Amino acid sequence: MALVPLNLFVTHRGISSRQHVTCRYRCGDACSKPVPNTSDNEYFGDIVQQMSRRSVLQAAGVTVLAVGAGSVLAACGTGDQPDPTPSPAAAPVETPPGMKFAAVAPNTEDAVVIPEGYRQHVVISWGDPVLPDAPAFDLNKQTADAQRKQFGFNNDFAALMPVPGQDNRFLLVTNFEYVTPQFMFPGYNADAPTREQFDIEIAAMGMGVVEVERGADGALKPVMGRYNRRITADAPFTLTGPAAGTDFVKTAADPTGRTVAGTFANCAGGVTPWGTVLSGEENFNSYFGAAEGSPAPGPVDADRFDRYGIALEPSELKWENFDPRFDLAKSPNEVNRFGYVVEVNPWDPASTPVKHSALGRLKHEGANVYVTDDGTVVVYTGDDERFDYMYKFVSAKKVQPGTDPAAMAHNMTLLDEGTLYVAKLSSDIPASEIDGTGKLPSKGSFAGSGTWIPLLKSGPNGAGESLVDGFTAQEVAVFTRMAADKAGATKMDRPEDFEANPHTGKVYVALTNNDKRGTEGKAPVDAANPRNENKNGQILEITDNHAGTDFTWDLLLVCGDPKAADTYYAGFDKEKVSPISCPDNLAFDSHGNLWISTDGNALDANDGLFAVALDGPNRGETKQFLSVPIGAETCGPVVTDNLVTVCVQHPGEGDDYSLEKPLSHWPGGGDTPARPAVVAVWKPDSQIGM
Repeated sequence: MALVPLNLFVTHRGISSRQHVTCRYRCGDACSKPVPNTSDNEYFGDIVQQMSRRSVLQAAGVTVLAVGAGSVLAACGTGDQPDPTPSPAAAPVETPPGMKFAAVAPNTEDAVVIPEGYRQHVVISWGDPVLPDAPAFDLNKQTADAQRKQFGFNNDFAALMPVPGQDNRFLLVTNFEYVTPQFMFPGYNADAPTREQFDIEIAAMGMGVVEVERGADGALKPVMGRYNRRITADAPFTLTGPAAGTDFVKTAADPTGRTVAGTFANCAGGVTPWGTVLSGEENFNSYFGAAEGSPAPGPVDADRFDRYGIALEPSELKWENFDPRFDLAKSPNEVNRFGYVVEVNPWDPASTPVKHSALGRLKHEGANVYVTDDGTVVVYTGDDERFDYMYKFVSAKKVQPGTDPAAMAHNMTLLDEGTLYVAKLSSDIPASEIDGTGKLPSKGSFAGSGTWIPLLKSGPNGAGESLVDGFTAQEVAVFTRMAADKAGATKMDRPEDFEANPHTGKVYVALTNNDKRGTEGKAPVDAANPRNENKNGQILEITDNHAGTDFTWDLLLVCGDPKAADTYYAGFDKEKVSPISCPDNLAFDSHGNLWISTDGNALDANDGLFAVALDGPNRGETKQFLSVPIGAETCGPVVTDNLVTVCVQHPGEGDDYSLEKPLSHWPGGGDTPARPAVVAVWKPDSQIGM
């Protein structure tokens, strides 16, 4: 197993192994800047509330077009949470179905490492053709026109959607989250990017749809199908909901405030039961800038800019030098047109994607759908920032089954009418037992209850009603973070992906990390965020009254080194688990096991994909299924009975490295440059994990 010098894993501000170059281009170096949430919301360690256990609603299934991560989630759990600590009479038994693979050991190899007996294949990489007239990728002859027809850079979320009536044919729908120019352009000069580089970057971001076919050898390979499509950072989008048409989103280029050019900073996402794909616009703020000394657009705007981490200073990519819409001093409203959940119909390449302001404007990690027994659609989403919040949207209308034009037209409006909520958590664990070390309280687990606080009710044709005093409906839709501050939401440790278990209906949240938790002037620890300077993250398990406002919660995992006292694996024997750090994206297999991909492993090893048992005596058993190459992050897992796919994002991104001085040569090997890509893994003649 290849060993890498430890200086390659320089911890960025004590939080993880994510390199500074990744932080600069992905999130505008957010972790080195002031925390945007300066509200004085009470932390729930001050709230002692007697918890009440309850059963969750039963929910009927809705036909699902998609498979794997992001599929529509229906059906709920029964009764209370199981005791997280196995009793002597309930000792761990045989590893559950779906997890019977040999765990991959932590490593630092420049490869995707998979269990013995499995195979892998790179499905598609940055620059590979998506449209029939795309030229072959040439690193030294890149053009914006070519990139608009090729697979984009830094793929994140992925959906794998079966093509009706065609066995082994799927739509692979992906996000392209961000660009890192020094790993794209030979000789890149960060102080003087060119117009051509800007145009290529615009074309390399957004989303993509490509048909893939599974061959007799088990591998997925792209085909030039009729659904293939690239959606770029300047493609037209329709803005809907209470924000649409308001003065907050009107610009000189779009005086109606209803048509937005592009989507970017797209992180995770989800698949709807009507066959569309949702995508979250996350770190959008860092793409906007202004010349040094530019005046603030106004005193109110300055407060709003601060809350979203927007600064009147040159941006990292300097897009404001090439297009005035990215210049905050010239077009201050343009930034208000990003930070939404977008919806794309991959079955109609001519369709115009939608941005849903009824789901609020924030740094959406993604959005995932749950359907109750009466057809109500519930969308869960997290605001991926330190000390920000967890949200859900409950539709006013019911889903219509089927994908015929009438049903599609109706279902495409479901996310424009309903109520947006933010989460407030509490616990009856005495504050004295939450001391910041991660030590378990006397009850043996971290647990509590909570309430969903209503923020905004959206109606037909963009109508809206604010449910927060002092805010209009339009302000809640555009400045959602500030409305949630006023409502008293609970500050969390970077809430990223939300997924509901298709077997039980319980909802799981990846809380990636937060190195500012418990530091001077910042929110102290609480039962759901129990560690000071949290560098490894945790997994929150919610038993939700999905269409209602009450829930209970437990911490399933408190991640990190199993040998450390501050970690918890749902009571499972920590000597028998794979170490996991910095959980990011979530998925479920058909057996009900939770799968977790990681971002920024703080344990001096590459990121990976892990399976976790949720029920019975093996609850908390955690096994690593694969690891990604050095410098890379594991994104967008799709887990089916006979295939797993992951997006390998930013392989080889390391400080002091570039195309001319590579850290990684994955996936091509030899002296080829590293390229983000999608990888498929399978076990010949057998199901995954069986």
